[in-house]
Amino acid sequence: MVCLGNDWDSILAEEFKSPYYLKIREFLKSEYSSRTIFPPMHDIFNALKYTSFENTRVVILGQDPYHEVGQAHGLSFSVKKGVKIPPSLVNIYKELHDDIGMEIPSHGELTSWARQGVLLLNATLTVRHGQANSHQKIGWATFTDNVIKHLNKSTRPIVFLLWGGNARSKKAFITNKNHLVLESVHPSPLSAYGGFFGCKHFSKANEFLEKTGQAPINWNSVNE
Repeated sequence: MVCLGNDWDSILAEEFKSPYYLKIREFLKSEYSSRTIFPPMHDIFNALKYTSFENTRVVILGQDPYHEVGQAHGLSFSVKKGVKIPPSLVNIYKELHDDIGMEIPSHGELTSWARQGVLLLNATLTVRHGQANSHQKIGWATFTDNVIKHLNKSTRPIVFLLWGGNARSKKAFITNKNHLVLESVHPSPLSAYGGFFGCKHFSKANEFLEKTGQAPINWNSVNE
């Protein structure tokens, strides 16, 4: 039984009982026992554990977890301290520097954002070692689609940062006009120069939060 320790438990209770989720669960039992899967099993739902539904103010959607040893820990784009900062996060930091003047951090752990209400959610929550998108079709899309649908119903205005095709496909579920959707290409080295650099999503997110009576995100908390 999944226990998230906050309001997501009741919101997603039916989800965790649904036939499609039970199929995911059975598939993952086999995968974790026979292959190397990331993140570690107890970290799969860290995004939802760190950031409750009630506290979610910004959503940053990733594709799927990092697929090399020691990287993924259940938060999109984040790696634990001591792990080399992946190229996509390097580019996120570059945009933060150019957008708000933030000093480039020495590590890639983004838990300080998650604790402030930034839901760092991947569209797919697990992956095989060295095989990007290997779990893309096992049912996670349905699960994360439904997470977004629940967030869409929130009375709190939320900023959705959708970077790249996988994330932008979720836009169809964000119909509440109280929310702000900001889109760009993915921050990976292959696409960042096509519109991610210069998007100013971090300052725009904070402007929206302040306009709607909410505290801005302290993006610089990564350096504190």
